[in-house]
Amino acid sequence: MSGEILLARDGDIATVTLSNPEKLNALGLGSWKRLGEVMRELDADKRLRCVVMRGAGDKAFAAGADISEFETTRRNAKTAKKYGAMIHGVCVGGGLEVISQCDLRICGASSRFGIPIKNLGLVVGYGEMRGLIALVGRAVALEILLEGRVFGAEEAKDKGLVNRVVPDDKVEEESLAAARRIADGAPLVARWHKKFARRLASPRPPTAAERDEAYACFDTEDFKTGVKAFLAKQKPEFKGK
Repeated sequence: MSGEILLARDGDIATVTLSNPEKLNALGLGSWKRLGEVMRELDADKRLRCVVMRGAGDKAFAAGADISEFETTRRNAKTAKKYGAMIHGVCVGGGLEVISQCDLRICGASSRFGIPIKNLGLVVGYGEMRGLIALVGRAVALEILLEGRVFGAEEAKDKGLVNRVVPDDKVEEESLAAARRIADGAPLVARWHKKFARRLASPRPPTAAERDEAYACFDTEDFKTGVKAFLAKQKPEFKGK
C-alpha cells in the first residue's frame, strides 16, 4: 500500500518514512513502487538539500519485502521479475539494500543488520549486489550473503555498512543534526562531490574536462558568499547559484 511510504517536508529537508510497524516496516509490492516514485519526485525538487530515510517507530528501519505477499507476487520467476539513513532496530534483507543506496547511515547501538535471504532460497539481483559491493567491497558482501548472519551495530560499522553508531535514544537527534549540517552547506558543492564520487567508482580515469569541472565552483555566487561569510565570521546563506 502506498500509505506505507510517508513523506514530510521541513523547509529544505525531506523525511521519507517506511511505515508498516506491525511487520517491522516490511514493504509490499505497491510500497516498493511508491518508494521509487517518491525518491524520483524528491530528486527533481531542487529546493531540497537533504533527504532523510527512516522506519516508523523504533523497532526497525525495514525488514525488507513483505514475505506474506510472495505466494502471489513472487510465486515464480515471471511474477518475481515484475516485482522487481536513520536506522532504529532491525535493518535486514531489502532494508539493508535500501540503506546501501544512501550517502550516510546513522544507527542506534541496538540495531541489527543482515541479508538472510539464502534461507528463503532467494538471490540478490545484480543491481542490489552492485550497491552492496560498492559500499562494503566484494569479500564483505559475499560474507553477508553466503552466511546470512544477522549481526550488531558495531560489526556493521566495522564492515562499512554504517558511518556512525549512537545511543538508541539519540538516533533521531543525531540524524536530523547531520541532515541540517548537509542542508546548510553549499548545495552545488554537495552535488559536485556526489557526482565526483560516482564518477570515481568507474575504472576509467577522469578526462581533462572532468578534472577541470572541479574548478567551476570558483565561478559560483556561493563561493563568493562562503568567502565573505568566513572573513566576517558569519554563517553563510547559500542560494545554490
